[in-house]
Amino acid sequence: MENLIPMFQSFLGLGATVILPVFIFILGLLFGCGPAKAFRSGLTIGVGFTGVFLVVGLLTENLGPAAHAMVENFGIHLNVIDVGWPAAASIAWASPVSALVLPVCLVVNAIMLFTKTTKTMDVDIWNYWHFAFCGAFVYTWTGSLVQAMIAAILFEIAVLKIADWTAPYMEKYFELEGVSVPTGSTCSYAPIGIPLIWLIQKIPVIKDLKADPDYIQEKFGIFGEPMFMGLVLGCILGALAGYTPGAVVKVGVAMAGVMVLMPRMVKLLMEGLIPISEAAREFLKKRFGEGHNIYIGLDAAVTTGHPAVIATALILVPITVFLAVVIPGNNVLPFGDLATIPFIVAMIVAAARGNIVHSVIAGAIVIALSLLMATAVATLHTQMGLAAHFKMPEGTTMISSIDQGGNLIHFVIFKLFTLFN
Repeated sequence: MENLIPMFQSFLGLGATVILPVFIFILGLLFGCGPAKAFRSGLTIGVGFTGVFLVVGLLTENLGPAAHAMVENFGIHLNVIDVGWPAAASIAWASPVSALVLPVCLVVNAIMLFTKTTKTMDVDIWNYWHFAFCGAFVYTWTGSLVQAMIAAILFEIAVLKIADWTAPYMEKYFELEGVSVPTGSTCSYAPIGIPLIWLIQKIPVIKDLKADPDYIQEKFGIFGEPMFMGLVLGCILGALAGYTPGAVVKVGVAMAGVMVLMPRMVKLLMEGLIPISEAAREFLKKRFGEGHNIYIGLDAAVTTGHPAVIATALILVPITVFLAVVIPGNNVLPFGDLATIPFIVAMIVAAARGNIVHSVIAGAIVIALSLLMATAVATLHTQMGLAAHFKMPEGTTMISSIDQGGNLIHFVIFKLFTLFN
């Protein structure tokens, strides 16, 4: 096992832009695309994801420091630091259970596809870290490898079922046919966020508020275009951070860039995926009949191309910081995962059909719950980080994360195991 972990970490170190094209190429061959077509699809998807991650990097590099500056500008002090998903992922992969997660979860997904208990073929290997984190968390609590793997599998099953449930939103709202999103953070917020949207859209007055990008553009013309929305929201965030006028404009232009570039990168990615998706449908139709269909499970980054998702996330950044201060019982200082909010709210925005007002209300509620869950597991999160030799931020004694520490599926599964240990 000790020898497997470094090999496993080296493989994952190649990143999604290498791992995913390889898997897509193999799938293309299995589904009868032919080597040339499968290779082109895999490479196109790799290039598309490279573009997506570059734009996500642009978002993170500007949003993260601005959010941090905003926290310092308002003098907010809480004793648990949100270290964000990158730190949580590195802690998960450093666990002794991580080497087993990838092969076991691949087998579980294959069994579920064969038994028709899921339609999602999860090729988003990198995001298996969510499954690994849940398993590692239970392992830290129980010391049992068996219980850890059961927890990881339960997390995977829940994510695959939610990905199936939310797949129609991918086609109807994001226009990504044949795609589902089995990303642990995005799926975690759907079971609460989607019913909340249904409830909000029943409330008098609030239900009649229109604020989707098309309506905003219709009302404000050129100033309602996604590019200008990004500029305005980015500038507001920079101003709240206490930046100089030049730095404020820099953040605004960066967010405008995200609004424009992300949809184009997603379109390129889908160009590579469509041949594989069509081949998969034909393959399954021949063997199982018309009724059997399959979704290609991809990273939730493909949803962040919609302007309503980015707009909702930017508005929720200062709201999240405010909630952290006013919610009784919260000890988590939002930081690392503030740039992850677009992933968190993606399905909420889709359920709201892009209504930014409704999405912000539902998003604020689920993030408030997430902060409380992240606070509740902070002690064990910190213990797990220390065991993985995670370098604690200077002056910090406790850590957690909104993405995974405040993840509803993870929290429920962990609490189930605490009942028996």
